[in-house]
Amino acid sequence: MSPRIHPGDVPRILDGFRRARIWVAGDVMLDQYVGGDVRRVSPEAPVPVVEVGETYDRLGGAANVAHGLAALGAEVGLCGVVGADPAGDALIAACGEAGIDVRGLGRSPEWSTTRKVRVVSQRQQLLRMDWEGRGAVDGAAAQALVGRLREGGRPDAIVLSDYAKGFLQPPAARALIDEGLALGVPVLVDPKLRDLGAYRGATVVTPNRRELEAAAGGTMPPLGSPAFAEAARAVIAAAGIPSLVVTLGERGLLVVEGAEAQAIGAVSREVYDVTGAGDTLIGVLALGLAAGADLFAAAGIANAAAGVVVGKFGTAVVHPEELARALARSTAEKVYSGAEFDRLLASWRARGTRIAFTNGCFDVLHAGHLSLLRDAASAGDVLVVGINDDASVARLKGEGRPLVPAPERAALVAALDCVDAVVVFGEDTPLRLVERIRPDVLVKGADYALGEVVGREVVEAGGGQVLLSPLVPGRSSSRIFEEIRRRR
Repeated sequence: MSPRIHPGDVPRILDGFRRARIWVAGDVMLDQYVGGDVRRVSPEAPVPVVEVGETYDRLGGAANVAHGLAALGAEVGLCGVVGADPAGDALIAACGEAGIDVRGLGRSPEWSTTRKVRVVSQRQQLLRMDWEGRGAVDGAAAQALVGRLREGGRPDAIVLSDYAKGFLQPPAARALIDEGLALGVPVLVDPKLRDLGAYRGATVVTPNRRELEAAAGGTMPPLGSPAFAEAARAVIAAAGIPSLVVTLGERGLLVVEGAEAQAIGAVSREVYDVTGAGDTLIGVLALGLAAGADLFAAAGIANAAAGVVVGKFGTAVVHPEELARALARSTAEKVYSGAEFDRLLASWRARGTRIAFTNGCFDVLHAGHLSLLRDAASAGDVLVVGINDDASVARLKGEGRPLVPAPERAALVAALDCVDAVVVFGEDTPLRLVERIRPDVLVKGADYALGEVVGREVVEAGGGQVLLSPLVPGRSSSRIFEEIRRRR
């Protein structure tokens, strides 16, 4: 079961993200990648030789949580410690590029920046080398860094990202939780301590199954049984924490709050890399709560975001358009009308999203349609598809058309991953719809000349462009219908 998020609410949710300020405190890391091709085995030892082609840095740990929040438009303050070393320089530079406020990030010559170097070839990780920041950060120093966060303004939520590297010692964790309680804002903890009581007063903790079992002091009841949820509830009750979200990998999430427990299935997609999925989950969960969603709805949004990230390679973030698309998929709803569609357009325009548009009858979806839609999607950040209603198809195509009713045609087109929104219109041409959308790119099949494309003047007057997509030979709805008649 998954909480239903109405598609019309998605723009409002994403706009709420852009208005939020989140504090992130914890163990910051630098993830470095060395990529190249493997063409031979070393003559020195039976190991592959990587011919290095590229190296790049990404933010990891608590810094990855902060990066994910900034990518979704939130204002983010980061609190932690790095060393006075080249890795610390690279991490701070990467934070600056991501738009993260680092006034709460301390530097110490006595500290070594946590660094993870991954050697990869063809998206396959061959080796990982870790440089760990050892020891505990002094409690008074950590609390002083927390104090710097206040200079950036009041938060709407606080995230504690504990990787057991030494920053979130009990004094620092306590200071942050007490700050959240005093301000009346949610505090979310990705815990590493076995004793969850150390986070007493936090709003929600997000352990994985192994961490929850450790906190429970042994094996949990079978997953999916009422007893599992009851045991999880007992753990947080003893710790003085009102709710938790248990991450269960391919099984999704279990959300427990008070007497209510709800399972949220994982988003089904090809998994490239689970690195950073937990960072995405807690960050988006915090944004959801900051934007006013209840815990179950926020968990549904966070689950969709994590589903996007695991489809990427390496430490990665999710962007607003990707999350909007994932939420539309999760609700099986991308067909819009009226004010809902206008809110969606306004949200896209406010973020500078490049909107692509195409239209047609789409009566019997075929390879030519798929080619057109993919070309159109590649021309923008999001794709809107206009579909003629049944009456206009009959006027344009003649008696017996359409073969497939408009609601079914719209649902079929909306089911495609490359499509972000579908609108059914009743006029014979899409001119009024083009005027309403004002797309950045208008795409039609190459059976049209540029001068024949309806809405071209509107698009070009707004600084947009019109593109023609190559046809797939022999593929058209009319030809398919003629072939069916011939064979009867």
